[in-house]
Amino acid sequence: MLAAERRDHLLELLAREGKIVAKDVAARLGISEDSVRRDLRDLATEGLCQRVYGGALPVSPAVADYAARQTVATDGKRKVATAAAALVRPGSALILDGGTTALAVARALPPDLECTVITHSPTIVAALLEHPRAELFLLGGRVFKHSAVACGAAAVEAAQNVSADLCLLGVTGVHPEAGLTTGDAEEAAMKRALAARAADTHILASSEKIGTASRFRVLPWEEITGLITDADPGHAVIEQLTARGVEVLTAD
Repeated sequence: MLAAERRDHLLELLAREGKIVAKDVAARLGISEDSVRRDLRDLATEGLCQRVYGGALPVSPAVADYAARQTVATDGKRKVATAAAALVRPGSALILDGGTTALAVARALPPDLECTVITHSPTIVAALLEHPRAELFLLGGRVFKHSAVACGAAAVEAAQNVSADLCLLGVTGVHPEAGLTTGDAEEAAMKRALAARAADTHILASSEKIGTASRFRVLPWEEITGLITDADPGHAVIEQLTARGVEVLTAD
């Protein structure tokens, strides 16, 4: 099999099965695992897969820059945001992550809702300035421009001094094996710091993120309260997560 044919085969396998196990592919094609790994390295360099130990997973489309992500899956993000906003109770404290789905949540909050919103995202604060009954706390630090949020040691330290009833957290990848992932190590650390300060943590994930993975793990499944997504309940990944006890809130 030529290199181009192997490449097409790997991409088809990734789309059909949601993962590639290098040793299995090598055995089926009668080639060395090293050859498969080289092919996966090439695909990963082109942004077509996320390499993991022993193979590869579908790469998340949510790793583009902030401006580009604002035009991706807007309807799905709106549905997720509406369902997430309904979880915020009057008088409660909310830790709201940054990113485009979290921004949609901020816009979905009722203008007259009395609450406290804690965030490391300047765009979230700006979106809520006209909410007269929302108390706003902005956590500062080095600004990670890719997601328009504060990250780094100063931001993590600031997060350790707050607490909330609910944390709504965004990720770029949701996969049964890889877990909840994002594309930057410092951003992943900041997300963990935020989640650790809330009684309940729900993950915001529009359907294009389901079954995909990024490089850095955010949280294990055991440390979240639930997943909010517009993905079909019959989606293979959603069924796997439900079977393992993950609470999935379907956003209509």
